[in-house]
Amino acid sequence: MGDFNNWNPKKHPMQNNENGIWSKTLVLSPGKYEYKFFVDGMWKKDPQNAKTCLNCFGTQNSVFNLEEI
Repeated sequence: MGDFNNWNPKKHPMQNNENGIWSKTLVLSPGKYEYKFFVDGMWKKDPQNAKTCLNCFGTQNSVFNLEEI
């Protein structure tokens, strides 16, 4: 979930493939996006992304910048 879907858990759910990998493909406009994973009732930062920012709850969100090609 993230600011790209208004933190709505029902929009854009990830899918688990036959190899146990969770993923979701989205079409997004260029810009900066904040997100987190919601796993087993707990918010988790992306363990493969070191870029973070402070959120309004005093914890960290993962961040990515999508640049225009």
